[in-house]
Order: sequence, then structure tokens, then C-alpha cells
Amino acid sequence: MPSKITLRITQGASSGREFAFDETTCCIVGRANDCSPQLPTDEAHRTVSRHHCLLDINPPDIRVRDFGSLNGTYVNGKKIGQRENGMSAEEGARLSFPEHDLKHSDEIQVGDTVFRVAVFVPARCAECSVEIPEDKKLQAERLPGVFQCGSCRKKADLAQRKEPPKKKAKVCAKCGHDVAAEIGENRQGDYVCAQCQKDPLQILKGMLDKAKAGGRELQAIRGYSIERELGRGGMGLVWLARNDASGELVALKVMLPKVAADERAKQTFLREVANTKALKHRNVVEFRESGCSDGIFFFTIEYCAQGSVDKLMQQRGGKFSVKEAMAIICDVLDGLEYAHNATIPNIKLKDGRCTEGHGLTHRDLSPHNILLTEVRGVRTAKVSDFGLSRAFDLAGLSGLARTGNSEGKPWFMPRQQVVNFKHAGPEVDVWAAAACLYNMLTGNFPRDFSQGKDVWQTVLESDPVPLRRRDSSIPSRLAKVIDKALIDRPAISFKTAADLKKALQAAL
Repeated sequence: MPSKITLRITQGASSGREFAFDETTCCIVGRANDCSPQLPTDEAHRTVSRHHCLLDINPPDIRVRDFGSLNGTYVNGKKIGQRENGMSAEEGARLSFPEHDLKHSDEIQVGDTVFRVAVFVPARCAECSVEIPEDKKLQAERLPGVFQCGSCRKKADLAQRKEPPKKKAKVCAKCGHDVAAEIGENRQGDYVCAQCQKDPLQILKGMLDKAKAGGRELQAIRGYSIERELGRGGMGLVWLARNDASGELVALKVMLPKVAADERAKQTFLREVANTKALKHRNVVEFRESGCSDGIFFFTIEYCAQGSVDKLMQQRGGKFSVKEAMAIICDVLDGLEYAHNATIPNIKLKDGRCTEGHGLTHRDLSPHNILLTEVRGVRTAKVSDFGLSRAFDLAGLSGLARTGNSEGKPWFMPRQQVVNFKHAGPEVDVWAAAACLYNMLTGNFPRDFSQGKDVWQTVLESDPVPLRRRDSSIPSRLAKVIDKALIDRPAISFKTAADLKKALQAAL
């Protein structure tokens, strides 16, 4: 059983109602119809804002931040955010309020409603880290908070070892320094400390040396040498690497979890990566090999020699011509249409379970992960990192990613991904593709992200700026299609990549 966060309403009109979360998600609390939990519009909640506060949840961690609300949000009776008297909601959204980490039994009050936080963390054996069922936990306990599974206890008894099991030290997988304060008391698993994460090149070199020495977990990258860095982003870093035997060039990507990676999280993520490896299309970057060592994930990926669209935009002065942008986005839409409808084969995991599914959603499309290469003399755009962001998030490896410390910002994200984080489907990729085209044509993001204003609230409460307000030279018919594709309130207009491509081509 995974870690779980439960919010129980203990006071207010919905007293007794519970909201349970066992996967990474975010919740917007307020009176708006798209909020969940949604608060009533009665007299007791008339001062609650439409989008009042954000709950960032990655069990067993939970964090809250006020959105500059009229009357503030309270944690254990203490106010954590409120705009000043006479200040509009727009002005309040520009204020920056700190995030508050919550723990078991904390209470959050919004208007007349009080939520009590419950944090459940499964018990694990101090020796082998296997999960111990709740009904067997007391039998295994030797010291307060320290548990031992039946198998390890039996081995200890056979060895006549009478000392009780001890908690495993929480140390950095690379330097060995104590990281208990970074990990937190509720998390276990492999982790690389913040100091070591500052030098990812040394981490990769160490992995390649270990692979050369015969490290079993690193067979996929044995015999590779680093050429140069290709890029970095919120999820990881990428280097150009050469196979010493064949001379083949690949992109070697490393992803460092923001939290300790236990076995369940690793398996969840690698299962999704296995699905991504099944994608074979001329407009989707091919995944080759993948693996995990000391909580660090690595991949060998098809190398696209012409780099990413965002870098080419920089070289071109910040934007493309209509002809060039359209050629790129039509390739992207072909790749999306294929991936959204691809039949993923059953993939067997180490524990004997099988995965099966139909189609994959990217959920992190931007010019940064649209790569360019040459296929039979023709420049071709390919979508990279397919499903990685979603898989990393849902495995809980990205940490608390929806608050101010997030490395990835929602420049190319529709509001559906904020209010329906877990269940965002293929249409969010279609919206993001339109946002990428908008960006390639104008050099701007569809929404105005004002400095100092909360970026998540901007997505929730502002509409994209009509394209021709950015650049009146863009053909009117094309601009109308792009503006329509960027509608996300109350729903996204274009549901499929094929429909958007057809509409764009008809507009030229």
C-alpha cells in the first residue's frame, strides 16, 4: 500500500467528507466550479476567493500556499496569506506568500471549513525495506518506529542475533553524507544530496566508470564516452555520448529525483518508460535503453543533430516565419496523433505484473523538447521526452512540483492540467502544440505571465492573448485557428492532433 494523504472536513457544511490522495497531484481550493475541493457559496463562505489556495500533494508530503485571498488561509489557527484591505484579486495575485509544509493532524481553515490532514506511511522492514502489512506490523516491531519483516526476523533468530534491528542510516548514494534532514522522516530509498546534484557531470562520469567496471545495473551505458552537454531542464540533463565500439552518437539523459526513490517509485517510473520505448514513429524521438542506479535514472536516446526548436529560435532572433513554424508543428502533430493512439504492448515487470494500455500523453510539450534532425535530406521535427514528465510526477519523483520551487513552469500548459492534474488527457498536448506554434510565430507565450504574479493562478484565471495583438502581420485565417485552439475555458476546443493539423492547413 502506498503512502496516502487524507483531508477530512471536520467543520463546515460538508463536515465528515473526506478526500484521499495516494499519487502526486495538486488541488485548488475555492468556490469556483473547477475547484476540488469546492467550497459552498453560502453566507459562511462568501469571503472565500474563487481560487483561494493551492494544495501541492506528493504523499507523504503536502504543502499549502495562499493565492492572495481576501480573508486568508489559516494553518493551525495561524494566518499564512491574505491580500491587504482594498486590494483587488488581481493585485493580490501579485503578492508572494510562502509555502507551508503540513504534517499529520495539522488543520487548514478556509472560510468556515476546516480540513484535518492525515498522513499514512506504510511500515517497512529495517533490514530489507519490504513493506509490512498493517495487520502484521505489531508482530514485527522491536523498537518504537522500527520494524522487521517475518523473513528477516527468522534469519536473525537463526543466527541467534539478539540485538533489535536498527534504522538504516539515510545517506547520499554518491558521497555518503547524512541526508536525513533533506529526505524527511517519512521517506526511504536512494537519494543524491543537494550538494552532489550541483555537479551532475561528475555523477555521470562516476556512473560510466562503474559501468566500465562491470556494474550490473549500468550495462545499458557500458562503453560510452561523453562528448559534450546538449541541454538541461527541470527534469534532467542531457549529454552527447559516443559508443566506443561502434562510434554511434546518442543522447544520454540523466534524471535526478527530487525525493528519495523507493523500489515502488522506481518500478512505477520504469514501467512508464518501457511504454515510451514502444513508440516507433518518424516524428517521435526513439528511446533505446534505460535503467536506474543509486536512485539515478538514465536513458540512451536517439540523437537529433540539429538541436531543439527553442535554441534554433534564439539563433533566428526569437521567432520563425509562418512557413517554417508550420512545417515544424505539422510534424509535431503527426507525432502526437501517433502516440495518442498507439497500442502499447504488454510489458512484464520484475514482480510478474504486466502493463497494458492504449496511447500515451506527453503533458510537457514545449519548444525545448521538439528536436530537429535530417531524414533523407529533409529537416524533420521529432517530439522528445514522451510521457517522461507525467511518469516522473505520478511516480512521486518530482517532489512538490506545483508550488513556487517548481523548476518547470506552465508556459505551455492549459488550465485543465492545473485543475485536473492526474487525469489530463491527449487534448492537453493539442493545446500545448498550439501554444508552441504561437511561441514560434511571435516569440511570446500565449498568456501574459506578469512578473511577481503567481504563475499557476495566471493559468487558472487569465485567457491567452489573441495572436494578432502580438503580431498583426500573421495571416488572419491562421490566427483565428490558433486562437481557437488555445481556448481552454470551459473546455479545450480541438480534441485531437489530427483535427488541429487539418484546420491549420486549411487556413493557409
